[in-house]
Amino acid sequence: MAITNSILLLVFLFDFMLLSSYAADDDSIDFHYPAVFNFGDSNSDTGNLVAGLGISMPAQDGQTFFSKPSGRFCDGRLIVDFLRDAVGRPFLPAYLEAVGAPSFNSGCNFAAAGSTIQPANAASLCPFSFGVQVNQFLRFKARVLDLQSAGGKKYDTKLPEVDYFSKGIYMFDIGQNDLAGAFYSKTFDQILASIPLILAQFEAGLKTLYTAGARNFWIHNTGPLGCLAQNIARFGTDPSKLDELGCLTTHNQAAKSFNSQLHGLCQNLTSQYADLNITYVNIYNIKLDLIANYSQHGFEQPIMVCCGYGGPPLNYDSRVGCGGTAVLNGTRVASRACNDSSKYVNWDGIHYTDAANHFVASQILAGTYSESDRSTFSRRGRGNVLSL
Repeated sequence: MAITNSILLLVFLFDFMLLSSYAADDDSIDFHYPAVFNFGDSNSDTGNLVAGLGISMPAQDGQTFFSKPSGRFCDGRLIVDFLRDAVGRPFLPAYLEAVGAPSFNSGCNFAAAGSTIQPANAASLCPFSFGVQVNQFLRFKARVLDLQSAGGKKYDTKLPEVDYFSKGIYMFDIGQNDLAGAFYSKTFDQILASIPLILAQFEAGLKTLYTAGARNFWIHNTGPLGCLAQNIARFGTDPSKLDELGCLTTHNQAAKSFNSQLHGLCQNLTSQYADLNITYVNIYNIKLDLIANYSQHGFEQPIMVCCGYGGPPLNYDSRVGCGGTAVLNGTRVASRACNDSSKYVNWDGIHYTDAANHFVASQILAGTYSESDRSTFSRRGRGNVLSL
């Protein structure tokens, strides 16, 4: 056990030094904020869905870094974890996880796996949609202000300072489930037509946060949905629907349309509010580069799942989730994790591996794929080209 802990510590220190080198580069992104308030789905959920619904996670989740399930739908860390590592800050505690008396001094995570921008309904996998997360933040802030106004030193290490709400950064990575879920019940044209309505709801949430004092927004666009094994297994049985990378053309087209309109929304908001700072991060291009050039980045499998069932080419079967078992054709089968997840981009058919998240975070911190300067926000640099 001591040897295992030592190895984990060395891995952590190596990751910290590597990511810190990106954060120190002249062209890199400055992520030094006193607090982070995060909103999103499973791409950044550090435990809210598990705590909120009381669900169990497979033993394989968390195995690479935490050695046990950590509330994250991943074998290890998420992008937000690596970004926090880069500036020497602790991982963001989940808003709904009260056990262990977490410290919210440097921020709080409201993201929940399965969440959507649109309000949840009876068929939704997660009740904590973006609007609910915004309301949770408003209650969180009000409660913090109440406790801070009462005085006393006992809250100094547990709650954010009052000015952290205006000086902190508000992160957003959400919208993937709105698009991916729509393909099960809508035509492609209907999905494209729904994007302005989805983003109108996102805009309303952003404006609510602005009214509450938020001034620094960090917005991730959505990734290439068509390259996720779950979607390929369901909608890609016809090879003509796949591109040269083996990704679904329509899913990626929908993602690019969403991202183009999201970029426009960011432009409009910076025009409306002179004191609002927005960093727009092109997650789509980062992930597509990783998938297209996976071998150059040290990976062996860009699409095939690490923790799944069925074998090549996808190793994904919706009936047997990561770590699960099922009876298929009279035989009980089990989904197991691969021997080395660092060679895989995809963990379970939907979510990226610890290694892939590490790569994405390093590219974010390098600054090539982000826009934040008002004078150049509408220009599209080398890494920010929005392929339409």
